[in-house]
Amino acid sequence: MAPPSPAARRSDLRRRRREETGTLRAVAIVGRPVARHLDDGTILEVTRTASDGARNANSVRYGASWRAAKAHGYQRLITFAQAGVSGASLRGAGWGLIAGRPPRAGWHTPSRPRAAGHGTDHIARFVWQAP
Repeated sequence: MAPPSPAARRSDLRRRRREETGTLRAVAIVGRPVARHLDDGTILEVTRTASDGARNANSVRYGASWRAAKAHGYQRLITFAQAGVSGASLRGAGWGLIAGRPPRAGWHTPSRPRAAGHGTDHIARFVWQAP
């Protein structure tokens, strides 16, 4: 039986940064890597993060995501950032830049036709990895 799709196995790691109010400050969506060649069962990918702008909230979230991934037996945690993103939250969490990816002309291929205009065409990306 094939493993579930990345969307089906996606795990929403929500942790409250405990303050007086108990307010949810940041979230990270962590799941199986989107790229098939990275989906070997030892790697997870942070596909989204969001915060309310609280100081260091995303850095705390990246760190907590790595601790949770390790606790579940994963060996690597990666994320992709578009060119133009500073990476301050990733560096603050101890993550390292491991690779750059050139801009893509688009997601259309002869075997998988795609409509243009998803907003990610022609933008370079960088791959970051947890410590």
